[in-house]
Order: sequence, then structure tokens, then C-alpha cells
Amino acid sequence: MNLLLTSTGLCNSSILEALRDMLGKPLGSANVVYLPTASLAVPGDHGWLLEHMNQLHSLGWKEFDVLELNGLPRQVVLERLRHADVIYAGGGNQYHLARSIVGNDLADGFLDVLEDSVYVGLSAGSMVFSRNLTEHSADVIGDASDLHLLGATTIEPPFGLFDWYLKPHLYSPHFPERDDAWADRIVAKADFPIYFLDDETAIRVRDDQVDVISEGRWRYHP
Repeated sequence: MNLLLTSTGLCNSSILEALRDMLGKPLGSANVVYLPTASLAVPGDHGWLLEHMNQLHSLGWKEFDVLELNGLPRQVVLERLRHADVIYAGGGNQYHLARSIVGNDLADGFLDVLEDSVYVGLSAGSMVFSRNLTEHSADVIGDASDLHLLGATTIEPPFGLFDWYLKPHLYSPHFPERDDAWADRIVAKADFPIYFLDDETAIRVRDDQVDVISEGRWRYHP
């Protein structure tokens, strides 16, 4: 399984080179499918979504597909995922993405597809693999309002692959409250490991190996 879990996507040469290495062939020979599902639960202007999609499209893929996880038959979704060499899950509300995977009975089939593809997550798209994506972590991290927005008080992690939790956008100008003091307050309450990633950092998972690729700053608290 090859996962590239980023804060803001393929934003620098180190992360892009990691993708090329994991893919094993030129991007121009690869099919990518973009999953916008997480973004659909976020209100307001979606210019940021168009910016992310255009940036990804500009890399020159053989085929650029867009797939919403809700509303289509399960087998259709899995076939579209299986057709892709790279599955790219965009940002937004991680709980909506997780609920969409679980609610449409996609988790097991999704994991099977990931045995033969590369998964790239952007922000919310990177957060759904932790077994600690729960209502408890929502309270600890301070994301409970994003869960309650969906009319939910509990959340089932769709994959549960790791005990560590990933929180993106450390030091980001778009989230000015996410500084070291903010991270320290979370760590003081947390009873699970956390990676805090800035917007120039990614976690690379290759089977059982986990490492960090960064042109910026990040923190890990076991």
C-alpha cells in the first residue's frame, strides 16, 4: 500500500518526486481520479477547490477523472477507483469523507483498490486512515463543530490503519491560530499520537514503513 498524506497536496518538488517514485512511471502515462467529497460539506466560496484541482490537472496526466463517492452504485465507484493509478482525495470536512466511505460500504473495496494504486490525500483527504478519527479526537483537537455540522455526534473511522492522528496546516497563514501554542494545548489533552504537518510536509506510507517528507516544519508527539 502506498499513501502520500499531505497538508496541501503536491506543493513542492520533494513531495512531487515522492509521488513519481511511488508511482513508478511518468505522470503523463498515469490516470488520476480526484475525489471532491470532503469539500461538499464546507459552506462558502469554493475557489480554493478549483485552485487545487487546476494545480493537479496542470501536471499533465493521461486521464483526469473526478468522482463523487455519494450517489453512484458501489460497484461503479469501485470500478472508477480501480481504473486510476493515483487516487487523489481533496480537502474539506474529514468527517463527511469518512461517513461517505462507511455509509456507502466502500471501506473494504477501497482498501483492496489501494493495493494496486497510489493514494494522495490533501488535508481532510489525509485524515481518514487513523483509527483515532473519532468523536473523542474531535473534542481533543477542537473539530467537534465540523462533526456536528453533519448532524452527527459520533464517527466511525473507515479504515483504522494507524493509531496516530494527522492534523494539517500547522503554521499556515490560512489558519493563523495553528501555532506551537495551539499544538501544545492539543498535546496536553491527547491520549493518542499526533503528527502536526505544515503546508510543505507529507507523511509517506509504504506498506509498514512510515516516514516524513518535508521542505518545511512538522511535529510528532507519541
